[in-house]
Amino acid sequence: MAETRPSSPPRKPSRRIGDPGAMKDFFANLRSAPQAFQDSLLRHGKPTSDRAKSQAIFTNFFLHLLPVRTHLHSIKAATTLGLGVATLVLFLLLCITGILLMIYYKPSIDQAYDSMLDIANVVPTGRLIRNVHRWAAHGMVVCVILHMARAFYTAAYKRPRQFNWVVGMVLFVLTLGLSFTGYLLPWDQLAFWAVTIGANIAQSPREVTDALGITSYFDLGGLQKELLLGAHEVGQEALIRFYVLHVMVLPILAAVFLGIHFWRIRKDGGLARPSSADALPPLLPAPSSPAPLKTWGLMGVMKGRTAAVNLELANTITTWPNVMYVIGAATMVTTLLMIVLGTIYDAPLKESANPAVPENPAKAPWYFLGLQELVSYSAFMGGVGIPTIVILGLALVPYLDREKEDIGIWFSGRKGRLVALASAVLAAVVVTGLLWFTVTYGWLRNWPATSQLPQIVITLVNPGTALVLCFALWSIAVVKTTNSTRMGAIALFTCFLIGFVILTYFATVHRGPNWQFYWSMSDWPEH
Repeated sequence: MAETRPSSPPRKPSRRIGDPGAMKDFFANLRSAPQAFQDSLLRHGKPTSDRAKSQAIFTNFFLHLLPVRTHLHSIKAATTLGLGVATLVLFLLLCITGILLMIYYKPSIDQAYDSMLDIANVVPTGRLIRNVHRWAAHGMVVCVILHMARAFYTAAYKRPRQFNWVVGMVLFVLTLGLSFTGYLLPWDQLAFWAVTIGANIAQSPREVTDALGITSYFDLGGLQKELLLGAHEVGQEALIRFYVLHVMVLPILAAVFLGIHFWRIRKDGGLARPSSADALPPLLPAPSSPAPLKTWGLMGVMKGRTAAVNLELANTITTWPNVMYVIGAATMVTTLLMIVLGTIYDAPLKESANPAVPENPAKAPWYFLGLQELVSYSAFMGGVGIPTIVILGLALVPYLDREKEDIGIWFSGRKGRLVALASAVLAAVVVTGLLWFTVTYGWLRNWPATSQLPQIVITLVNPGTALVLCFALWSIAVVKTTNSTRMGAIALFTCFLIGFVILTYFATVHRGPNWQFYWSMSDWPEH
């Protein structure tokens, strides 16, 4: 049979030069240009059908990170508490307000503080923008921590989501880095001495190299401090370095990993949910015929004529516009909260940085205050050793806890809730007791019998390592008692979470000048 070729479309007759029809078409095209642009941008028409709703996701670069259909369980408030969306919104708020602040900010030690005064007192709405930026930074740290806790307690790190948990840990570190690098930019006393503390922590490995007598050959602490500050002290080089990290390097990395994080959520099957969430609704019984087990309708997202097709779409809704309403609501609530906080509470700004007049007490940002409490006993273990152990330990959780169990259930059921409660009580008693002991009796250097111990012993044997050892032993005991690595992971994570909260509170409220203990800030001696 001879091959038939499709006929080409008829050609329009060519027009002669000066033909008024060309100009008529030109003006008609000019009038319809806005509609033509809209049609080229939104090529699927209004999302009034399942097909158009799915195409709204397929053809949009930003929405393509979301699935075409979303499980009903994923949009319940109790599933995520809106923490993931809130974190993303806060990051975008930080980018927007940060760009506005960059217009007036001058990254120079001679002009940075004055530019902050201008932003607060001269630039229209400058004070509000800076306040929102500050509150969004704190809010992002809180939301990331809570989001990580939610994912952990619902076992959302289990296969196939192990890698995405690691990506989340990277985002957690980047969030802390963003907040810390931005802390120096106002160039006031609070910022200068907080970063000075951070620089000394970066130099803390020198405790170990000094004890081993190898600092002259291998000064890791000095190298870390110089990489952080670009010099030996906090000055112009540090300000420029922190500025570049804060406004360019870390935001770009955070945006890249956020994209990976959301993409992996989609590719790993959506948010973690229990098997009970996939139960068929009464109006959609399982097909009686064994075949076919799986078929697809158009694009795998629309209802078809066979029971297996509809089975695939059970308990799901189109992402556009249903999920977009939920995301929009969370966005508005988060933004409104930041504006309200920024209107009521001003971001702190103390006197201009003065290296000759140290702050007393000089405190790190609140999310590092728990570590600063441990640093007061050992700078290396409190500032480097223990954080490294915790971060690496959390990143390894998905690869150490491989028990096959139903995911998406808080604390993995009743047993997990009991383990978490017992671990929280144990951690509260141990941390509070250890703080009372150190305040009352001090530590090794304060005892005559051990005051001459080698520096390496003082560095490694401190309250921080005692807490980590106690928590680890408790976790091992839980694993042996329950015969479950998942229960052991819950125990260890809960201990570290409660320990972080108590240490942060203690260093915030009860540590005053010279890092002495006071019942309240009103008891601090007047200068």
